[in-house]
Amino acid sequence: MKRYTIIDHTADIGIAVTGRTKKETLAGMVEAMFDLMVEQKTVHVVEEKQIAVKGADAEDVLINLMREALYLFHSQAWLCKKCEIMELASRKAMARLGGERYDARKHQLKMEIKAVTYHTAKIKRSDSGWQARVIFDV
Repeated sequence: MKRYTIIDHTADIGIAVTGRTKKETLAGMVEAMFDLMVEQKTVHVVEEKQIAVKGADAEDVLINLMREALYLFHSQAWLCKKCEIMELASRKAMARLGGERYDARKHQLKMEIKAVTYHTAKIKRSDSGWQARVIFDV
């Protein structure tokens, strides 16, 4: 899965993802967050969930998307394996997530992510496509 870079940050951890499109980059951010949390080779796409978010700008949409995905883990013990951005506009996004419920006998947790922060959050166009980054409170 490793299509992201880990960003060292004092007492926290972050990720940076690049993609050809903005949708691909946002999906990669969600997948990378779950890759930090759980051994992905043990997670399978058994069911799908949809999340929709709004935001004041592109970074707010990014953060809210990540927070909604993380909320699925904290509230429903649900793990994401695949993310597809179905709709994307300047102030909203809708994603389809594929994964399954957490099972302690099957899944190996690697790290607890408590929250997605706005600290240095960014999504921007680059020469090769799009780049995004966030810092997590762990």
